[in-house]
Amino acid sequence: MNFSEYQTKARITAIYPKGLSIIYPTLGLCGESGEVAEKVKKYFRDNTDLDSLKFQVRKELGDVLWYISNIASDLNISLDDVAITNIDKLKDRVDRNMLHGSGDNR
Repeated sequence: MNFSEYQTKARITAIYPKGLSIIYPTLGLCGESGEVAEKVKKYFRDNTDLDSLKFQVRKELGDVLWYISNIASDLNISLDDVAITNIDKLKDRVDRNMLHGSGDNR
């Protein structure tokens, strides 16, 4: 499955109040990102096995992707464009030896 197909399928399942478009999935993204962090934290705390961590994180990352997809859809942005823009930005930083540091515009 590619990003475009995923985004189309994810949009079908996006049932939230229209007055909350962008807001609802953005808040959901924050929550799901926290759940990914919680799984990793508990992996180290409880010394669980790596296969279990992979399974749990894969499910949570799916939820993160769903929210990202629907934020993009609410803004009429394709996930393909998001991916291309990100890779272009990172390549530019590599080319300029600016991967290290901080700030959006480095």
